[in-house]
Amino acid sequence: MTAAPAIALEGIGRRFGALTALNGVSLTVPEGQIWGLLGHNGAGKTTMMKLVLGLLRPSTGTVRVLGLTPTGPEAGALRRRIGYLPEAVAFYDDLSGREALRYFARLKGRPAREADGLLERVELAAAADRRIKTYSKGMRQRLGLAQALLGDPRLLLLDEPTVGLDPIATGRFYQLLRDLRDQGVTTLLSSHVLPGIERHVDRVAILGGGRLLASGTMEELRAATPLPVSIRLCGTWPPGQWQDLVSDPRISVRRHAAGDLEILVPAGGKLDLLRQLMAAEGVADISLTPPGLEALYAHFCHPDSPRRETP
Repeated sequence: MTAAPAIALEGIGRRFGALTALNGVSLTVPEGQIWGLLGHNGAGKTTMMKLVLGLLRPSTGTVRVLGLTPTGPEAGALRRRIGYLPEAVAFYDDLSGREALRYFARLKGRPAREADGLLERVELAAAADRRIKTYSKGMRQRLGLAQALLGDPRLLLLDEPTVGLDPIATGRFYQLLRDLRDQGVTTLLSSHVLPGIERHVDRVAILGGGRLLASGTMEELRAATPLPVSIRLCGTWPPGQWQDLVSDPRISVRRHAAGDLEILVPAGGKLDLLRQLMAAEGVADISLTPPGLEALYAHFCHPDSPRRETP
């Protein structure tokens, strides 16, 4: 028997009076993956998360989460299988971190020892008995993540989860998500930090104007765009050596201050060009960079914008 997807949205629409927040969104998120949910403010990300949580009902379409309807009679049982971290984490400042997390554990019917274990897991054990009013923003964020992990959820919904985390803490956070993924947990996280999220997600979904603009792996998104690959050359070469490249309308060449050469080439032509470059005189090193998430995001959100595409 095939397992139900973690999230299945079919033809979802959601209106608030005259405002259409989501329009015809269909998306399937399999279990055991990390997904990035991307979009500018007002794109529909928060509305989608609220639909998955069962805090809103769709105006049109159907929502299924872990095989259940989040606004149906099984909503209470379903919510116990979901962990949610909002962008603005709020706690009672006069409580200690341990007291706050044990309070949330009681609300979820979980033992106090689970809260203590999660404080260790998010590296707050040393500050567990300090009042939350003394916590930094990053520490509050980690406490919020511990709250989301109470009850061993099968689905995590995280809204801007790395806000306030330093680079080391961010790396450890994503390692925790990978460990959870290996245990079959699904994560849907929204973020505006595009360069930071790219290496850590399995797939992304891009929302714009209430519509799903694109979804898939990085390779699938690259294959769906005309964005060029960047090839950078280091070395020394005689003047005019690359004149043929400069005159090729399919290729864009940039010279950098250090003397390096950057060549932007359509993905379909990169292998032929690499063979030519590897045989060329004076080339000491070659590096290749495919289009990054920022370029892909800009392409899908503004496909008709006049600009020079870069990876």
